Amino acid sequence: MLPSFSYLSEHAGFRGTIKNSPGDFVVTELEVPQPFLRDTRAESLQKTSEEPPGQSSRAGGGCSASLGKSEPEGRPELQSGPGKAPVLESLLGKPVSELLSKFACDLKDAWASENSADAGTRQFSLGPRLDKKIRADLHSAVRQKFPFLVTVTKDNEMIVKGNPDYRELCQLVTEKETSDFFKFLDAKLENSTFSFEPDGNKEHRKIVHHFINRKFGKLLETKSFTVTDVSDQPNMSIMVRFREKSWSRKRSAGDFQEKQDVYTAFTLQKENLETLEAIGLLAAELDVLPSDFSYTGIKDKKAITLQPMVVKKVTPERLKEIGNKMEKKGMRIYNIRSAYQHLRLGQLKGNHFDIVVRDVQLHSHDSSADLKERISEAMENVETKGFVNYYGPQRFGQGQIVQTDQIGLALLNEKMVKAVKLFFTPGDTDDPVNNAKRYFLQT
Repeated sequence: MLPSFSYLSEHAGFRGTIKNSPGDFVVTELEVPQPFLRDTRAESLQKTSEEPPGQSSRAGGGCSASLGKSEPEGRPELQSGPGKAPVLESLLGKPVSELLSKFACDLKDAWASENSADAGTRQFSLGPRLDKKIRADLHSAVRQKFPFLVTVTKDNEMIVKGNPDYRELCQLVTEKETSDFFKFLDAKLENSTFSFEPDGNKEHRKIVHHFINRKFGKLLETKSFTVTDVSDQPNMSIMVRFREKSWSRKRSAGDFQEKQDVYTAFTLQKENLETLEAIGLLAAELDVLPSDFSYTGIKDKKAITLQPMVVKKVTPERLKEIGNKMEKKGMRIYNIRSAYQHLRLGQLKGNHFDIVVRDVQLHSHDSSADLKERISEAMENVETKGFVNYYGPQRFGQGQIVQTDQIGLALLNEKMVKAVKLFFTPGDTDDPVNNAKRYFLQT
């Protein structure tokens, strides 16, 4: 590795050593704020009165345009709950999430305007989404926040457009009922039911029955039953439930819940362990695959590192059970909680480093200077001017016969045979791995 002869600033600096021990190098990953898991399917069935009024803004997804029948007095239109926005924002990023909110509100305005001829053809692209799990999460998150929208996938590109069924139902019942009905439909909670507001008009009830049977007859069934209305008078209401045949009759409600993916987030502290080595130990203890773990980046081995992780198919309670065993293997598990989805590489704000520099000395050409002044001067320059990230031994390793940058250079030059031979160059020790490498090169 060539030394650097060019510097960003002109201060003299000082010398020292780092990473004398893992405790001298502490790395804390700064994670992007993630929403805690909330049962959005159940929340979507809550009454509007449980939500603080006036907290949904146009930018956040609350649109004031009414699409059909007016709401009964004292029953405002159901707005997107404030807890929903972070979920969608974490999947799309704030800029795209805000553009989607604007599209949604503009579409509702267009629907409410009798002169808008293009309302049914408007679309908004969320861009290509190659990960099927991400697409599924987005489909659900968009529908829960904006029940009047539907999402479709074409060649991995996700397209958002208005839901014509939502618009049609709005002409028959209030928008709050329509919104709640589509959230109920999207949640698909087994054994759950949905009831429309009491309706004494038999002919109107027939129209609503017909609409649901025509649009969702294979999935839902409806029935009118007697209820007591707000005036304490007997009235009729339409109840909707999922058809029995749409569920497996052999599966209990508990089994159905187990089918859903379970994600548990936690903070992993490890010492003198590779990230993948730590994951392997955790996976073995939890009886899951290493691929069930997701993280945003690889952390140093010779260090104490803290980083967020998410494990699939493991409950928070199960993860807490192995805490003491993991401490004996150089790991600690903190901040265990349910999560909404897995993590992705690069999904972090950055890293915070606490570094101990030992054997601090002046440079030989600057031996008469005051050491404390040189340190203060260097720190001020780094703070105001920054520094060039040095990819040295901490990135490529040291002490090996072949450095990884040599292999990388061969790959960049498309010298594949050379790259493979460099990769299989044996070390000096006599062990099975190096013996296998020698055999490979000799044959």
